[in-house]
Amino acid sequence: MNFKQLLGLLLSLFFVLNCANNAETYVDPIQEEVEEEVQPNNFKLLSLGDSYTIGASVCETCRFPEQLKDSLRNRFDESNNFSLQIVATSGWTTTNLISALNSNTPTNDHDLVTLLIGVNNQFQGKPFELYETEFVILVNKAITYAKGDKSRIIVVSIPDYGFTPFGQNNQTTITAELDNYNAYAQNYCEANNISYVYITDITQQGLENPNLVASDGLHPSELAYSKFVERILPKALQILQQ
Repeated sequence: MNFKQLLGLLLSLFFVLNCANNAETYVDPIQEEVEEEVQPNNFKLLSLGDSYTIGASVCETCRFPEQLKDSLRNRFDESNNFSLQIVATSGWTTTNLISALNSNTPTNDHDLVTLLIGVNNQFQGKPFELYETEFVILVNKAITYAKGDKSRIIVVSIPDYGFTPFGQNNQTTITAELDNYNAYAQNYCEANNISYVYITDITQQGLENPNLVASDGLHPSELAYSKFVERILPKALQILQQ
């Protein structure tokens, strides 16, 4: 074997070995991406509030947090899991909610937290300054429960019960006072880059569309809550997909 033949043989052997090594270490980027996409998530949702969150006078699956959870589940792969915790009771003011959270503090690992509170402060004639102070406390607690990330919370405006059979005789006063509460919450959220979803106008159709009012003549119906969810859902999807 002459020198040229030997050199050719060595080069051929090097090429074969190099190709074999590359084949062993090669990872298909498309396959790797697919594997990452199908990893399931365990989404934890938390809803804080009062009768509008617990869903007074409607079924358990009719209240807006449950409808929101179901709507989110329908938009994700079935391998994803959704759990929901509700901390709310009819009649709770901001003070009551703070006390409940201090007594039984939720974990700090929730992917999404909603806050809807304040109607009972207005109904019970509490000083507006109390709401101003305690609303901020509750927003900060919600942030803590949402992994310390304010982009994971949604504040929902207070429904207007002035447009129900229960409140219609005092509608002007109720609406004016609740507008004050909602304006404060919205301004605070906008100033602090916190998501705020306005649903009050939906409930202000309650007298012209009785189907929006529950059988008790005071609280929102399942239909009203579904309309709440239509507005909350896009923001909730954005939060969970970030």
